[in-house]
Amino acid sequence: MANLLLCVGNIMMGDDGAGPLLAERCLQGMPANWTVVDGGAAPENDIGHIRDLRPDRLVIVDATEMGLAAGETRVIDAEAIAELFITTTHNLPLSFLIDQLRPDIPEITFIGIQPETVAFYYPVSAAVTQAVDRLYRRMAHWLPDGGYPRLMMTND
Repeated sequence: MANLLLCVGNIMMGDDGAGPLLAERCLQGMPANWTVVDGGAAPENDIGHIRDLRPDRLVIVDATEMGLAAGETRVIDAEAIAELFITTTHNLPLSFLIDQLRPDIPEITFIGIQPETVAFYYPVSAAVTQAVDRLYRRMAHWLPDGGYPRLMMTND
């Protein structure tokens, strides 16, 4: 298997539902050479399944507080992930998940989407929905070894 997309988040928590929303979009038709896993609020439960799939690359998408405008997306350096998730809606920090998978997966990229509102029973905001839709449309253009810049430059 070449590419695995792991979508993380809690759909009951407003913009923290960005990952599950992306997984839902992917069910409408995933680009060739991609498989999607909806990790929900406990993606560590999927570690064994992800290892079994043996992807060459793993792209993790989650709502991430980065101090940007709502809907902005960035690649987050793996070493910075632990610092960014001091407060998290997940059971374990994503740095734990990445540390567990790194020996088995040659390339792991984390994409954060800046949330507007993370609170129970709020819908995903328009800005985050647009960011999710943009990522979904551009997944077919991902290139290995740092393909995110190309992904963001591709025309919709």
